[in-house]
Amino acid sequence: MLLVDADLVVDQSTRRCRRGEVEIDLTSREFAVLEYLMSRRGELVTKSDIVDHVWDAHFDGDLNVVEFHISALRRKIEAPFGRSTIDTIRGAGYR
Repeated sequence: MLLVDADLVVDQSTRRCRRGEVEIDLTSREFAVLEYLMSRRGELVTKSDIVDHVWDAHFDGDLNVVEFHISALRRKIEAPFGRSTIDTIRGAGYR
């Protein structure tokens, strides 16, 4: 199944990501975070939501790990292309 937002495409079956014709190399955790965000496109998603769906049930770390992965995603899927994809809703989460 393909998840598409403008020129950003996440292929769930092959676990590949591309922006336009450029393939983007993501870690498995980055891919999972992006996949979850895109599957909830347009909705507010909290850090807890992301942890609940991306990490296993035994996760007992700091929720700031989500910020780390969002930052990595922005460096890979936004910065090189000059386009914003992930919105931060201060104090609430991401969209």
